[in-house]
Amino acid sequence: MTSLIHRPRRLRRRAGLRAMVRESRLSRENLVLPFFACTGAGVRREVASMPGVFNLSVDEVAREATGAFDVGVPAVILFGLPESKDETGSGAYARQGVVQEAIRALRRDAPELVIIADTCLCEYTSHGHCGVVREGEVLNDESLELLARTAVSQAEAGADIVAPSAMMDGQVGAIREALDE
Repeated sequence: MTSLIHRPRRLRRRAGLRAMVRESRLSRENLVLPFFACTGAGVRREVASMPGVFNLSVDEVAREATGAFDVGVPAVILFGLPESKDETGSGAYARQGVVQEAIRALRRDAPELVIIADTCLCEYTSHGHCGVVREGEVLNDESLELLARTAVSQAEAGADIVAPSAMMDGQVGAIREALDE
C-alpha cells in the first residue's frame, strides 16, 4: 500500500457525494440522471433510438438538471455532443468544450448538484474511436495523455467526478496522476 502524503477527501466534500458513496442501498439520493449536451441554445432534439431521451443545449441541460435537483435527484452525468470532430478529439479537452460549458452552468445554477463527466474521446473523434488512431492502429499511450487532459479540463470546470469510459489500458492511473498534479 502506498503511503499517503495527505488524506484524499474528494469523496467527502459535498453532502451529496458522501451520501452517494457511503452505503449499498438504493434510494433517490443514489440516482444519477444522464444528459447529452450539445451546442446551441434552446436545443431539445429527441434521440431517435432512445425515446424520451434528448440532446440538450447547455441552457436546457441547466434548466432540466436544476429542476431534477429541486425534486431530489442529487447527481447528473454529462456526455458531450460536439459541433465538430477531429482526429484527436480536441473538443473533449477544450476549455470551452460543450461538457465544460455545461459543468460551469450547472455549478452556477445548482452548486450542490453532484456533477459527473464522461471522460472519453469517442464522441469527439472523427473516426469514433476512444483514442488516437494512426495507420489503422489505436495508439494507447498517446490517447492516455489526451484522456488525462480531458479529465483535468472537466475537473477545472467544476466536475466532482470524472468517469473514464475509454477502452485504453492504464487510463485510470494516467487520469489519477494528472488530477493529482
